[in-house]
Amino acid sequence: MKFNEMDLVRTLIDFPNEGIGKGEIGTVIIAFTKPQEAYEVEFDDGNGRPKATFTILPEHLELYR
Repeated sequence: MKFNEMDLVRTLIDFPNEGIGKGEIGTVIIAFTKPQEAYEVEFDDGNGRPKATFTILPEHLELYR
């Protein structure tokens, strides 16, 4: 699935190295197409402060509605 910048997405797996668990909601800040489709996603701590930002493959995300 293609996501757009500023889409809200939910993780489908845990990312323990980044401190992000399955089901956490983040915002797509950059969409990459090369060398493969991937998304830079920012997660906050619930108070608007950044918690983690890292690149995630599309199969590990779903659109949050």
